[in-house]
Amino acid sequence: MTETPPASSRPRYVPNVKYILMLGALAALPAISTDMYLPSLPTVAEDLAATEAAVQMTLSAMLIGGCVGQLVIGPFSDRFGRRLPLLIGISLHTVLSVACSFAPDVTTLVFLRIAQGFFNAAAAVVAIAVIRDRFVGSDAARLLSRLMLVIGVAPLFAPTIGGFIATHWQWRAVFYALALIGLVLVAIVFKWMPETLPPAARRQPGDVKPHRAYWSLLKDRQFMAFAVIPGLGLAVIMSYVVGSPFVFQDEFGLSPNQFALLFALNGCAIVASAQLNAYLVKRVAPAKVLRAAALAQFVFISVLFAVVTTGVGGLPALLLCLWLVLGAQGMIPANASVLALNNYGHMAGTAAAVIGALQAGIAGVVSPIVGLLGGGAQSMATVMLGAVTVTLVVLAVGTPVYRRDGWRQLATYDDA
Repeated sequence: MTETPPASSRPRYVPNVKYILMLGALAALPAISTDMYLPSLPTVAEDLAATEAAVQMTLSAMLIGGCVGQLVIGPFSDRFGRRLPLLIGISLHTVLSVACSFAPDVTTLVFLRIAQGFFNAAAAVVAIAVIRDRFVGSDAARLLSRLMLVIGVAPLFAPTIGGFIATHWQWRAVFYALALIGLVLVAIVFKWMPETLPPAARRQPGDVKPHRAYWSLLKDRQFMAFAVIPGLGLAVIMSYVVGSPFVFQDEFGLSPNQFALLFALNGCAIVASAQLNAYLVKRVAPAKVLRAAALAQFVFISVLFAVVTTGVGGLPALLLCLWLVLGAQGMIPANASVLALNNYGHMAGTAAAVIGALQAGIAGVVSPIVGLLGGGAQSMATVMLGAVTVTLVVLAVGTPVYRRDGWRQLATYDDA
C-alpha cells in the first residue's frame, strides 16, 4: 500500500458546489433517516401500542446499527475503494426503508432500524474518508464545516416533510420517502461520485489487518480523545432529538407541524455556526475554536438546565437555550474530526469508521437515558449536561487543548 503523500506534494483539489452538496447529502443520510421520522413518534407509539421508551428505541437502534456498520465498512472501503461499499450500503438502505413501512410491531421495527443503520453508515463513513483522501488541516476543516452546513439543512426540511407526510397519509409513508431518497442517492453516486482511493493506495491483503489497525488507533490517546468528542456532541443532539417531540408536543401542546417548524428553527443554529466555523478556521487554529466552542456549550447547557428546572421563561427561554446549545455544537465535530484524522491519511476509512462508530455508539447508549429518566425537558437537559461535562474532561485529560498554549502543539496538524 502506498503511504498518503504529504500535503505539500498533493494536487490541490477545489471542490465545487455540486461536490459539496453530494458529500453533504451522503453524510446527512443517517440524520435524515432519523429526523424525517421524528414527528411520527407519538403516532407510532399509538399505532403499534408501544410505550414512549420503546418507540424511542427505534431511534437508538439506528445509532447502534450505524456503530457496528461503520466499523465494518470503514476497513472495507480502505481495501476496495470508496464507491463499492457506498453503492451497496445505500441500495440496502433503500430496501430496508420499504421493509420498515411494513413493520407489524415495534420490536420488528427496532430490528429493521438496526439493519438500516448498519448499511446507511456507508454514506457517512465514506463521505468523511473522501474528505481525508483529498484534503488536510484547515482545508479539511473548512470542507467539513461546509458539510455541516449541508447536514444542518436536514433538520430544516426532514421533520417538516415527515410531519406533512404523517399528517396527510400515515407514518409508514415516511419510510417510502426514505426509500425514494436512497434511490436518488444511488443514481447520484453512480453518475457523479469519482473514486478517490486509487488501487495503489488501497490496503492490500499483506498489509496491517483491520483489527491491528483498529488497535493502533485505540492505543493513540490523543486520537481517541478527539475521536470521542463528536460522539459526545451527537449525544447532546440526540438527547434533544429523542426528547423534543414529547417535550414540545406533549408538555407544550404543539402540533406535529408546529414542532417541525421549531425543529427547523433550531436547525438554523447548526447551519449558522457551521458557516461561522468555516470562516474562523481560515484565521484561527481548529484546536482553539474547539476549545472555545466546548466551553461555550457547557455554559449554555448549564443555563438550559436551570431554565427547565425552575420553569423560568417558559417555552421562549427553552427555545433560546436550545438554539445556543445547538449553535455551539456546529463548531465542535468538524474541528475534532480534523484533529483526529490528520495523522491517519493512509487509513482514513478505518480512522473515520472509529470516529463514526464512537458517534453512533455513544449517542445510541446515551439517548435512551432521556426516555428512561422520564422523557421530559429536565431529563433531556440532564443528559445534555452530563455529555458536555465529559467532553470537557476528555479534552483536558486527553489533549493539550486546555493547557497553557497547548493548542500550539497541534498547529502542525494544519499542514499534516
